[in-house]
Amino acid sequence: MATTRCYYEVLNVERSASGEEIKRAYRRMAMKFHPDRNPDDPEAERNFKEAAEAYEVLADQERRRMYDQFGRDGLRSRPGHDFRSMNPEDIFSMFDEIFGGGRRSRSGTRGRPRAQGYDLETEVELELEDVLAGAAREVAFTRLDVCSTCTGTGARPGTQPTACQRCSGSGQVTQAGLGGMFRMVVTCQDCSGRGTIVIDRCVDCGGRGRIPVDRRIEVKVPVGISDGQAIRIPDEGEPPPPEADPSGQGPRGDLHVVIRVKEHECFERDGDHLIVIMPAAFAQLALGAEVEVPGLGADEVHELSIQSGTQHGSLFRIAGAGVPNLRTGKRGDLVVVVKIIVPSKLDENQQQLLRSYAETEELDVGASSPSLWNRIKDAVTGRH
Repeated sequence: MATTRCYYEVLNVERSASGEEIKRAYRRMAMKFHPDRNPDDPEAERNFKEAAEAYEVLADQERRRMYDQFGRDGLRSRPGHDFRSMNPEDIFSMFDEIFGGGRRSRSGTRGRPRAQGYDLETEVELELEDVLAGAAREVAFTRLDVCSTCTGTGARPGTQPTACQRCSGSGQVTQAGLGGMFRMVVTCQDCSGRGTIVIDRCVDCGGRGRIPVDRRIEVKVPVGISDGQAIRIPDEGEPPPPEADPSGQGPRGDLHVVIRVKEHECFERDGDHLIVIMPAAFAQLALGAEVEVPGLGADEVHELSIQSGTQHGSLFRIAGAGVPNLRTGKRGDLVVVVKIIVPSKLDENQQQLLRSYAETEELDVGASSPSLWNRIKDAVTGRH
């Protein structure tokens, strides 16, 4: 194994990470360290191979179980690829399916497959109020585009790339493996699969045929979206790689905008429902009262009747005051948790009144009740 660091550390995920979280982490690292974005950078190539090795193990449930229990020694009975000897392009192609079409093929002319560009990913942070009303956000990101100076060939205008001598222009070479017992076809390392080599390089792109371009687009965020969900923006990704399509005329990849919803200072979200702690005075709970409960909307206020004798930790449900469902638009509920607020300062008259009450008070604790958190969960899920 080429990697010596912990696989979870390599992908920057917790050991409890789900398969989807592992997939997303690998996708980010593969895009960050891909050779197209880091030409002639040995450190980026090493990180790229390291991430591929970690993903190959952690994405396989059986191999992940063996790794969690026995470390790398547990993987000896289920060996994987030797990433040290593989070309980065070959590694990347092994995991294209996790990119949601990062380099998928589509039908081209006469039924031949057309290479597709890489998907990109970025993040947008929202307030919880934006989930209720929807929002539009400007997203800034950088992508590789076809160099307009050389039109993607990588050669200085007026010149042309020459055929690669190692692969004779095919972009692939045959290598022997396991003592010559079999052969496999891999990407030519001299031309990176292009089949041609640029002698007189374009001054703008350095012979790569692609240049980084800053983009800004507006993204509309639908109501009801949850933290971690992504919005796909078609054709805002990168063009096909130069080795597959120098001109970049094939279909572009997509842009995936991952939504991050900030924690709210008052409301806790649970699916389509909201939970809020409502402070109340002892007298309000003992005698009963009509109170106003703020909602998530800017001018949203709900009337709530508190009956006399209401206990600390009691729960009330206000139907239709939660957040909208992403598919149906129907709002969930608002669960109100009553919390007694003990005054920190009392004047002499208030102290005397409380002393008089205390002399006549008989506290009936009654049978022990379920924990507050269990009752909140029951209220949120609709169990009574």
